Amino acid sequence: MAEEKKYKVIIVDDDKFLLDMYAMKFEKVNVEVIALENGEDLLNKLKQGLRGDLLLLDIIMPGMDGLTALEQIKKENLLKNMKVIMLTNQGDPEEVKKAKNMEIDGYMIKAITTPSEVVAKVMAILRSNV
Repeated sequence: MAEEKKYKVIIVDDDKFLLDMYAMKFEKVNVEVIALENGEDLLNKLKQGLRGDLLLLDIIMPGMDGLTALEQIKKENLLKNMKVIMLTNQGDPEEVKKAKNMEIDGYMIKAITTPSEVVAKVMAILRSNV
């Protein structure tokens, strides 16, 4: 049986505890995790050539927020076929609409989505594009 592709997920969130917890969850399903704490780090790393299969992006972060980072990334064409899921506590309908208008692949509210559900959704999106 062929071994499943090892995916790489970039997670951007200013909550270190959440980053560590998601990294642990994804590593259990053989997914490499790159954890970053803000939008500026993400932009800089992508400009330096960082690539992944999927980007999990928080909206509310100090400095550059997730939506601003995503706008910049798209403007500079840095996604390179990467899928994008917003993973945030921001449930405001205007913010959700703004994110969805940027052609993201998913939007999840942290407060009502378990880490296992996040991993399951990410894996479903990754596997659907094989």
